[in-house]
Amino acid sequence: MSIFSEAYAREQDAQDALRHLREQFYFPQDEQGGKQLYFCGNSLGLQPQGVERILLEELADWRKWAVEGHLLARRAWKSYHELFAEPLARIVGAKASEVVAMGSLTANLHLLMVSFYRPTKQRRKIVIERGAFPSDKYAVDSQLLFHGFDPAADLVQLTPRAGEDCLRTEDILQTISERADEIALLMLSGVNYYTGQLFEMERISRHAAALGIVVGWDLAHAAGNVPIQLHDWGVDFAAWCHYKYLNAGAGATAGLFVHEKHHRREDLHRFAGWWGHDKESRFRMPDQFVPIPSAESWQLSNAPVFALAPLLASLEIFGQTSMEALREKSLRLTGYLYALLQQELAEQIRVITPSDSAARGAQLSLSLRQAGRGREVHAALLRAGVVSDWREPNVIRVAPAPLYNSFADVYGLVSRLKGILT
Repeated sequence: MSIFSEAYAREQDAQDALRHLREQFYFPQDEQGGKQLYFCGNSLGLQPQGVERILLEELADWRKWAVEGHLLARRAWKSYHELFAEPLARIVGAKASEVVAMGSLTANLHLLMVSFYRPTKQRRKIVIERGAFPSDKYAVDSQLLFHGFDPAADLVQLTPRAGEDCLRTEDILQTISERADEIALLMLSGVNYYTGQLFEMERISRHAAALGIVVGWDLAHAAGNVPIQLHDWGVDFAAWCHYKYLNAGAGATAGLFVHEKHHRREDLHRFAGWWGHDKESRFRMPDQFVPIPSAESWQLSNAPVFALAPLLASLEIFGQTSMEALREKSLRLTGYLYALLQQELAEQIRVITPSDSAARGAQLSLSLRQAGRGREVHAALLRAGVVSDWREPNVIRVAPAPLYNSFADVYGLVSRLKGILT
């Protein structure tokens, strides 16, 4: 049986142990009322069906209890953020004390760099990858400027070799080794938003740490996508959003990680707020800040209950499986997409995401060989009922998310794309 057939795809779906999870999400509909083929979970995840129930419960408790809801709501608002520690810790490979749901991604990166970017006259450079998400570039540029440095001189941007789209790990490690005496902070993306490259986070983290470099990761495209072990890898800090693979809705409250080795450091600067203050004395309203000895001490304010509630619904679904099981399905699902593209459309499309499945997550980034046609093809896909993502200057991003995408979805995507191109 040809792999480019609906029968083959349906057979693979019948053998999928996680296929039941798909039914716990809402899909956007086409003009005939059928499900669109949704491949945009790397930008905004689908809505879990439990979101409405949880939001209505919070609204009902607000209506019933008003201010007393902080203590009497079915999920007491005073400690609401604590509901997320254990499930998020499982997703990013941390201890519950090392993670907290708070803030937004770039704001969290700034708060973390206040603590962990500690430049000296000799070691003041920050390392990122060239082509990181623009917000990361803006954030590190502004941190350098805040400290009186020049981004043109003190920002090191890792660049692929000529003619290549992705970075080689050996080149990253070589740059770190050669410039270690100048580098104060390494802050890369776990998965690059444009190419879809999954970096060797453990190897890079351990190498940099051994040279005395602080290690941070932006996990926006990695959290909920690939297995991560932040604690075991000795990562100093990380931050991520929850609206992509973690399906918490547009602009959802983000998350951060701080390794426990930093929790009791008295020399660590932070921008403090009262929700990061010691819980036992917080409501005595002391005028001196006493940090909670956990990642919670980076919190500024109490939890935004209605912004966090949708994340609970998504985490309930994650709780029905494991990141290892999701990764196993993701490798098969994305591998199927890659194989179909190479077999059916190699003359029209170049996949810039690594061909090695270990070096990518759920996303494949497609570059049309015919220059200038990408935006037109992206629009045609949408008209054909396929939701993907366009990124300038020339990439269509497609991400088969293992929680809700199927092999039949992948077959449908390639079939419709082939029809558009040929």
